[in-house]
Amino acid sequence: MEIILVGAIILFILIYNNTIDKNKFFADNEKYLEAIREEDYTFLVYARYGEEADADQLYMKRVTYAIIAFFMILALTMSGGSSLDFINSQFFLNLVLSAFVAFLMFKMPYTQLKGYYKRHLQEIDIMLPYYLKSLEILIQHYTVPVAIGKSIEDAPDIFKPGLRKMIDRINAGDSSVDPYMEFANTYPVRDSMRMMRLLYRLGIGSQERKQERLMMFSRTVSSLQNKARETKYKERLNHMEQQTMVMLVCTGIGVMLIILISMMMMFSV
Repeated sequence: MEIILVGAIILFILIYNNTIDKNKFFADNEKYLEAIREEDYTFLVYARYGEEADADQLYMKRVTYAIIAFFMILALTMSGGSSLDFINSQFFLNLVLSAFVAFLMFKMPYTQLKGYYKRHLQEIDIMLPYYLKSLEILIQHYTVPVAIGKSIEDAPDIFKPGLRKMIDRINAGDSSVDPYMEFANTYPVRDSMRMMRLLYRLGIGSQERKQERLMMFSRTVSSLQNKARETKYKERLNHMEQQTMVMLVCTGIGVMLIILISMMMMFSV
């Protein structure tokens, strides 16, 4: 079993020093690795780290660390054995334990990203309505694709990679709704699917229809902004109520303790 442990350590060193081409491994098994990749992982990476983050590279690290953890735990749990008996039930128990630890190692970064998103849910969700409101002003003077292209520089960092990808597809000749839907799927914030459909419809049809759809688009965006403000206000109100309740409970407990101490002092006298 010492051989397995040494082999696992050597494997880690070879991968860490890039002696083993892990990129080739991921390229050869891309379809299998993508099957277990979470649909919202890219969005969560951008939400946490901004557009500079490489979601694919971070995902590869997750897989690499999970594989290393699997072999390390397997080697450690079997280090006390004298021989490798594949029929032995202990081996399969160690195998299951190693797979479980590897799964936890793989899921931990995603869970952390998910937790960050939930803690900043309101802040991230309101970014889209405010971005669309600024986009609405540009659409009054330019076509939708040109307006999107001009808006990227001032857009929230979280949306910039998706906007660049969307505008590249549109400029390449894709006049369907697919680029807009891809953006909505990449950034599953509140009402993103509906807003992207409205944005797509805004870019097609005659100039007269554009003005009518622009008014509808504007009303929808304003409605989303109002909902975001109401939600934010309710959250602040709930937070203040919770703080007040905590203060009242602490005050009540403090008063009871003071009364109790006073009574004990009176009886002791």
